[in-house]
Amino acid sequence: MAQAAERVGRDPAKITLIGVTKTWPLDTLIEAYRAGIRHFGENRTAELSEKRAEFAARLPEAHDVVWHFVGHLQSRQSQSVATFADVFHGADRLKILRRLNNQLQENDRTLSFLLEVNISGEASKGGFPVASWQDDRAQINPLSEAVALAAASDHLHCRGLMTMAPWHAPEEVIRAVFAHTRQLRDHLVEKTGHPLPILSMGMTDDFEIAIEEGATHIRVGRALFGERY
Repeated sequence: MAQAAERVGRDPAKITLIGVTKTWPLDTLIEAYRAGIRHFGENRTAELSEKRAEFAARLPEAHDVVWHFVGHLQSRQSQSVATFADVFHGADRLKILRRLNNQLQENDRTLSFLLEVNISGEASKGGFPVASWQDDRAQINPLSEAVALAAASDHLHCRGLMTMAPWHAPEEVIRAVFAHTRQLRDHLVEKTGHPLPILSMGMTDDFEIAIEEGATHIRVGRALFGERY
């Protein structure tokens, strides 16, 4: 991470490592915490709620942990994210944000979220479809609506964008996805006047490219913990 940041003149201390611990047992999270990791990412609501509660019981002094929910969220599962997540990486439609906002009000909690964007245009990828945003600015309108929704809420905070690059693609394709996401973020900031400091981009196989293209948060599982259970 530090080498990738230094190659492009960035401060490595400003890049956050999220340990993606989905399917890994609690002992692995505790070991990671003791090694210095403070951000954990889950993609199943049941795991998120169970691990957060169990982690707090095992390490009650660990008040600096941030819990990220990464991935698609079904409406019927949103209450768990509204209750247990600190950051939601998969906001891909306005409907789920409105639902979360209502649930957060009931829980008297706040939640930071990232707008998931599909820059590559792959059908297998989730997120707001913005593959042609540079030519079709109408694709940006739902993102602007989401930013405005959060700006009017005391419980939801839009903090930036999240994306995934294509699997096993050439480096120039991966780099272009991350660069276009950064450019989209910059345009959205200019359009809405709302700061969006976070770019969640890059995983085990491409996090160095993501850092070189401006990622502030990287989501790493296999490189930290090995092959998943």
